[in-house]
Amino acid sequence: MSSIIYDDAPLEERIHRSLSDTFKHRAIETAQDVITGKRNALVAEVENWEEFRDHAAEIRDHVLANLDYYVKEFATNAQKNGAQVYFAPTDTDALDCILDIFEDLGATSCVKSKSMMTEEIGLNKFLEKHGISAIETDCAEHIIQTAGNAPSHIVVPALHFDRTSIRDLYRERKGYTGSDDPEEITRFLRTILRPEFMNASVGVTGCNFGVAETGSCTLVSNEGNARMASSIPETQIIVMGCERIVPDLRSLDVMMKLLVRSAVGAKISGSFSINTGCRRENEADGPKNVHIVMVNNGRTNILGSNFKPMLRCIRCGACMNSCPVYRHITGHGYGSIYPGPMGIVLTPLLVGYKETAKLPYACSLCGSCADVCPVKIPLPDLIAQHRRNIVSLGYVSPAEKAAFSAAAATFSNRTLYGIATTVAPSIMKALTGNTNQIDKSTTFIPVLNGWTASRNLDPMNKEKFRTWFAHHKQERNAAQRTKAAREISAAASRVHNAGEKNLNTHKADETSLPTSSTRKED
Repeated sequence: MSSIIYDDAPLEERIHRSLSDTFKHRAIETAQDVITGKRNALVAEVENWEEFRDHAAEIRDHVLANLDYYVKEFATNAQKNGAQVYFAPTDTDALDCILDIFEDLGATSCVKSKSMMTEEIGLNKFLEKHGISAIETDCAEHIIQTAGNAPSHIVVPALHFDRTSIRDLYRERKGYTGSDDPEEITRFLRTILRPEFMNASVGVTGCNFGVAETGSCTLVSNEGNARMASSIPETQIIVMGCERIVPDLRSLDVMMKLLVRSAVGAKISGSFSINTGCRRENEADGPKNVHIVMVNNGRTNILGSNFKPMLRCIRCGACMNSCPVYRHITGHGYGSIYPGPMGIVLTPLLVGYKETAKLPYACSLCGSCADVCPVKIPLPDLIAQHRRNIVSLGYVSPAEKAAFSAAAATFSNRTLYGIATTVAPSIMKALTGNTNQIDKSTTFIPVLNGWTASRNLDPMNKEKFRTWFAHHKQERNAAQRTKAAREISAAASRVHNAGEKNLNTHKADETSLPTSSTRKED
């Protein structure tokens, strides 16, 4: 199983498991409401927010259209700054490359900052298999690592823990004796992590954006741990996706304005670092050795497909913060390190449809994700494209294929359609058990139970629409004829009355005229 998929249980089982976890629901709802509220408030302050989104999308598309050029420029400038750059076509190549670096150094441990790329290639488990401990230094990631859990969000990975469960976890695993006060727990974590930072010879980080014109790597964090992991150890290993590049610092400024606002609803993160190569002479800190591992892992395949816009993604998590499906099934319902709408699109591209054929159906296609995406990825369109691919490639159950084939044959044939609509009401009536609705008592029926397990289905009307429409048309035509007859009759009556009036007026005029004898006398 790919390291991207951490739960190989069927999608339905994962969803049912997540739906039964009340705390997760409450945590996700609260997080979505808080983060989205903060984001919306900050976005409202930026008058030209949509222009920023358009510009960011243009920057990402420009880089993707010229990716070979910018990868080369970034690598060349990074090497000029003293870094060693490696290109890893696959996740296996990336892991072997990183292991070689550790073995050359003779290092048996490292401190890590949060990195989705290292999650994607499964670095921690790989290093552990080779006797190398990787210590997560981000608070949420440390909680996840201590518990042996999978992340539930790409920005807030420990979203499914509350303060009490964190306290109990550290009491059981780390000897913590304090309360569930977050500040006290954080101070305890500091006592654990500070010695690790000071004694580490290797720091492993990700990279939010690589800047091509300078060969710099940027790190965004809220706790400052990424800066410590990249500045205290003698050796820094940076693991990044080959598409995570911006042309220059001006472009970086645009992306940063969007990233933090979209991710956590803040104007700026607690810590932002631009690391440019190795430590120079007379500099007080920074690594003496920098290794940058640029991972492809299927990205160039995506580049040449209809899913190219997905490579714009800056991993802000805004799509899942607004997603109603994520709100209910939580991050663990997806079974992938990439949950939510972006995960529905990206996971099948990296893993394949064989393991993820049902994942694109965990979406209502409401479009909320596209509305908030800072780089305007058309996520609903891409999810719909996955569904089309899944059907065309045959990744559907025989029952589903038979059902849709039967439906297509019925709706495309007038005779079959007539028979079906004649018979269906009787069948539906039998299923209702003389009630007015088909309810969960019919959950033994395949396909239909997908609806009736959670909601009632009204039975079909006995009268066909065509019959009703023909009758309605007759009534309407009769009414129109009656109305027309009345209007004609009324018009004729008005004409008759007008004629009578004119005749009477004429007679009155004749009566009032003088006689001929009278005129002679005058």
